[in-house]
Amino acid sequence: MHLSGVLLPGDETRDLWVRDGRLTFEPVPGAPTVSRGGFVLPGLVDAHCHVGIARGGGHVEDLAAAREQALVERDAGVLLLRDCGSPVDTRALDDDPELPRILRAGRHVARERRYIPGLAVEVEPASLADEVRVQARRGDGWVKLVGDWIDRGAGDLGPLWPDDALADAIAAAHAEGARVTAHTFGSDALPGLIRAGIDCVEHGTGLTEDLISEMAARGTAVVPTLVNVENFPGFAAAGEAKFPAYASTMRRLYASSGAVVRAAYEAGVPVFAGTDAGGGIDHGTIGEEVRALHAAGLPREAALAAASWAAREWLGLPGLVEGAPADLVVYDADPRADLDALARPQLTLLRGRVVTPSR
Repeated sequence: MHLSGVLLPGDETRDLWVRDGRLTFEPVPGAPTVSRGGFVLPGLVDAHCHVGIARGGGHVEDLAAAREQALVERDAGVLLLRDCGSPVDTRALDDDPELPRILRAGRHVARERRYIPGLAVEVEPASLADEVRVQARRGDGWVKLVGDWIDRGAGDLGPLWPDDALADAIAAAHAEGARVTAHTFGSDALPGLIRAGIDCVEHGTGLTEDLISEMAARGTAVVPTLVNVENFPGFAAAGEAKFPAYASTMRRLYASSGAVVRAAYEAGVPVFAGTDAGGGIDHGTIGEEVRALHAAGLPREAALAAASWAAREWLGLPGLVEGAPADLVVYDADPRADLDALARPQLTLLRGRVVTPSR
């Protein structure tokens, strides 16, 4: 195939060919032109989603339902998913040419009764490092910890793990060649996670100025999942009667969430776009997340990069370069100027094939 258009993040109109499922700038004689004059973007990335978690929690009934979730993402232009924990083994989907590429973190790792029932492997601190090794071998280069959750005894968010257990667990993951990320809403779990060398923080609504500075120095990333943070007032209302302190905390975190993202970006913390799709968030909402990042203070191009070329580089996949897998999306309008264009893909190539919407 042959395409011609502006190859983002550049500004130059160029010709691009697809041969044997990969991109090349060397002309392919006789290749039919499938797109001309658009804006060509490396396939979008949802850097925090859950393929296999059903609407409302729990796991989907079968792999066909998980496949449908992945198809919804693909129809939104998302061609790479970082699955941040799923109770369903979706590796059988890897050979499906219609589906986005999935990088998995195995299952969530939490303590007993300190996360959503049925989703996590539950262990005590003494066994954390051993379980992290198991999940590192089951995943695709990532492990997902639950860093904080409501502590029913305290009536508020609280850390799950002592610092020494975290240090051992993150070192164990790194020895296995895996990176580690963690769910955190509040502030108390973050110092131990960051000092232990964690690679990424999910949500991160409790980040403070000092923690942001340390993350920037270490290169620790954050995936703010702002479309999920919009649910915080509802979480607060649901828990207020039994846990008023928790409700107050969640409202405070919601009120400061945009400022936290802006401060992290301005400090040089790598910020990437993830929706937390699965459970309470619909799949296919990456455009909303990109717009939310921009509304929080990221420039349009930075918000777009967080869901495309920058996120792909962070996850180890190339953009629009010679020999890269032909995973790309073409838009009529420049999405750097109009983020709403993300909802209107003109053409999607996945694994070197034109794909059509599934519905």
